[in-house]
Amino acid sequence: MARGVYVYKKLSIQMDMQTELKVDGMTCSSCAANITTFLEKKGFKDVQVNFSTGDVSFTTDENVISLPAVKKSIHQLGYTVVGDDKEPYWTLEKKLILAAIFTLPLLLAHFFMMAGVPFLENPWIQLAICFPVFVIGFTHFGRTSLAALKNGSTHMDVLIFIGSTAAFIYSLIGTIQGNPDYIFYETSAMIITLVLLGNLMEKRAVKQTTTAIEDLSELQVEWAKKIMPSGTIVSVEVEGILPGDWLQVNEGDKIPVDGTILKGSVDIDESMLTGESLPVNKSENDTVIGGSIVTAGNITIAAETTSKETVLSKMIELVKSAQQDKPAIQRLADKISSIFVPAVLLIAVLTFLISYLLFSIPFHNAIMNSIAVLVISCPCAMGLATPTAVMVGVGRLAKNGILIKGGATIEVFSKIKHFVFDKTGTLTTGDFRIKDINYFGKNTEEINSMMLKMEQYSSHPIAHSLVKELENGDRYPLNGSSPKLSKIKELKGQGLTASDKDGNEYKLGSYRFAAPFVKDNNAPLYFSKNNELLATIEIEDQIKTESKRVIKYLKKEGKVPVILSGDRNEKTQRVAQQLGIEKYYGEQLPADKLNAIDELNKNAPTAMIGDGINDAPALAKATIGVSLSNASQVAMQSAQVILLNGNLDRLPTALSISKATLTTIKQNLFWAFAYNVIAIPIAALGYLNPMWGALFMALSDVVVIGNSVRLKFRKI
Repeated sequence: MARGVYVYKKLSIQMDMQTELKVDGMTCSSCAANITTFLEKKGFKDVQVNFSTGDVSFTTDENVISLPAVKKSIHQLGYTVVGDDKEPYWTLEKKLILAAIFTLPLLLAHFFMMAGVPFLENPWIQLAICFPVFVIGFTHFGRTSLAALKNGSTHMDVLIFIGSTAAFIYSLIGTIQGNPDYIFYETSAMIITLVLLGNLMEKRAVKQTTTAIEDLSELQVEWAKKIMPSGTIVSVEVEGILPGDWLQVNEGDKIPVDGTILKGSVDIDESMLTGESLPVNKSENDTVIGGSIVTAGNITIAAETTSKETVLSKMIELVKSAQQDKPAIQRLADKISSIFVPAVLLIAVLTFLISYLLFSIPFHNAIMNSIAVLVISCPCAMGLATPTAVMVGVGRLAKNGILIKGGATIEVFSKIKHFVFDKTGTLTTGDFRIKDINYFGKNTEEINSMMLKMEQYSSHPIAHSLVKELENGDRYPLNGSSPKLSKIKELKGQGLTASDKDGNEYKLGSYRFAAPFVKDNNAPLYFSKNNELLATIEIEDQIKTESKRVIKYLKKEGKVPVILSGDRNEKTQRVAQQLGIEKYYGEQLPADKLNAIDELNKNAPTAMIGDGINDAPALAKATIGVSLSNASQVAMQSAQVILLNGNLDRLPTALSISKATLTTIKQNLFWAFAYNVIAIPIAALGYLNPMWGALFMALSDVVVIGNSVRLKFRKI
């Protein structure tokens, strides 16, 4: 069981604190709602409760009740704060075993009685056997029920508590009066035992929906080999690693944090982080991801992040937050769940009154019908329908190298009609080669050097490729004594500006930006000095091998692919024709992209897939923004879907899993609603024994969770 974690972070000058707790004992969304309601009533803000993982977080200031008081109150609600409260002796498993031992003879007596064979007929002996089971049920369900009622909320435990207590008290009255028609101890005991069994099955089944977080958490490293200035290697806790520290990673080790290789060459298994099944070879100057495993070789790396800022840590947080987020489809279920328990209580009362007063059904039969209504009802199934499917769906996406920001994104993403692609670095490789440089200035080496200095400040894929080729110096020699440039600045969708000590202004970018005075504007890049053209750069780019497969899949699914590029119209058209895309826009500035996205959004939900800094506004403007993980940080922050490793092939996978998850949610909700709509009237009409009702109620939750778990293994 995970340790309790208590984290305090200053959030503002008002001394707001972020507190995180690990709470055990929650079995469904009603439990989470119970704790959420309590914390919000106490004045806490940003309350997040995940019943599946047990994570509870909230924001407060020092004037609100103390943390020990919060823990005590959570304990009084019927839950356990892990790592703080002592492990309860009476675990759910022990309660179930003890209840089952005492319930079995009562159940046998019931069956023998139905067969006309005398067995345990003495009601006082039945009372003695049933009493331990009743105490277990009374404390287990009564504690959470009373706490919920105090909070002004209700959940399934209230129904079970009332039903089992009513059967026990009714039987106790019959025992005192000596009336055998009133003896239903086996009903009370069976309700409690079967619901405990259902809770245990539910708890274990829910655990199956959160394996993605557990698998990712297991990749986190606790210790690292740090290289000291003296050259000595010492073991340190990974929390103590700072950016810039040198670390030794040997074959078989997990890489502690994100970093850059300083020395050595290795094969690295990144499958759990990126979905890439084959090991990746990396050497000097390559970046490595914390949590990935070195399968061959040894390296020295320079840490680039702390343990809390690694890609792995961010993945875990994204998966957790996405699993907590509710899709819009859950709103109807939430509304119905909020009135479900009061409605069932009313139906149970009406069942008794109508049966006994209107149809003159015997009192004991009327009360049994009423109890059957209570125990057959299952609000938990509705509460579990969406979150369990979302947990599995988000987990499966993460294992395939796809990160989702918010569970609601899954529902929206599955309904996207327009898929808008940036061209450079998204549909094409982004690994540009310089086809030719036409010089208009005399000192070509100096021109090359100044272009290199400027491109080093850009995050655009073209700039990265040009820097690699210019740094090589073979085809395009450099001049080490070229003028020093300052105030180098990148303008989104246009290019770069710089100046030297003499005040000369340099521009590198599109002709509209760097050389609007030039009539011949067929080249993709222009370099000018004080409105004097120094060079034009012709570049080559290739379409990614997976681009055709992705576009073909989208068109097969009835989606509309669109290209939205800042590149020249001629090049954009050529790529569109090669990929079979009918709709394309070229020469688009960031503002133009926003307008195009806005128009598409008006017609149908639109996704924007991009990777450059100039794509960030369009990613944010689209219904769903999809970013490649090798994209700029601002692009990743603006997107709701992140495809790790920059692999466009994961887009169809993301769409397929999102659609399958939404289908699973609909199936779960249909079952939950249909079950209650059919089961409650059957119980009210007297066609269902309360014991069978308790069994069916327990199984209904497992059916919903089982259908969600099936999503993990479905062929998609």
